[in-house]
Amino acid sequence: MCSSDLIQNEAQEKAAEIMSKGEEEASIDRNKILMAGKDKVRADIQQKAKKFETKAAIAKSTAGNHAKLNKIKARQEALMKIQDEAGSKLASQSSDKAFLTNLLVQGMLMLLEGDVKVRCRAKDDATVQGCFADAVKRYAEVIQKETGATKSCKLSLDANNKLPADKLGGVVLSCQNDSITIDNTVDSRLELVMEQAKPVIRQLLFKGRK
Repeated sequence: MCSSDLIQNEAQEKAAEIMSKGEEEASIDRNKILMAGKDKVRADIQQKAKKFETKAAIAKSTAGNHAKLNKIKARQEALMKIQDEAGSKLASQSSDKAFLTNLLVQGMLMLLEGDVKVRCRAKDDATVQGCFADAVKRYAEVIQKETGATKSCKLSLDANNKLPADKLGGVVLSCQNDSITIDNTVDSRLELVMEQAKPVIRQLLFKGRK
């Protein structure tokens, strides 16, 4: 074989080697691109899946919170209905002399003062003032019976400070220039009773409900 043929053969072999290497590198590059593309698609899918899971969790939590709030609202409305009904019944007694006398005596026994001012609704002035004599008498009797002491109390109607007309009734007693007060209104007593009775009411109304 002549030298030109050898050179040509070497050139062809070299060219074939370069082409083979080029194809191999191209294949590697294609694989890299494909793998990178797959990784990107996989990452996008995982990211979207996480976003979906997060949204689903938020939606579930929101729905649960709404359900809880609706239950709380329904229970609160039920309690308020009971309180309103009880208030209406008590309001019907607010002009009863025996009821008002008891409120006065209870307040006087808590204050244990010689001079006590009494506030009430304007429309109750006459009724409340008509209870003073009996309340003072009963107060003295209780003190005598419980302590053996003789103690009296002077009640006076506060003409300048009246309870709001939208109150359910009852009285507020005060002494020492209004520095000490006893709220014996129907409203305050109803609120106190409802607060104390709430656990029992909830048990009766919502037993077995979650």
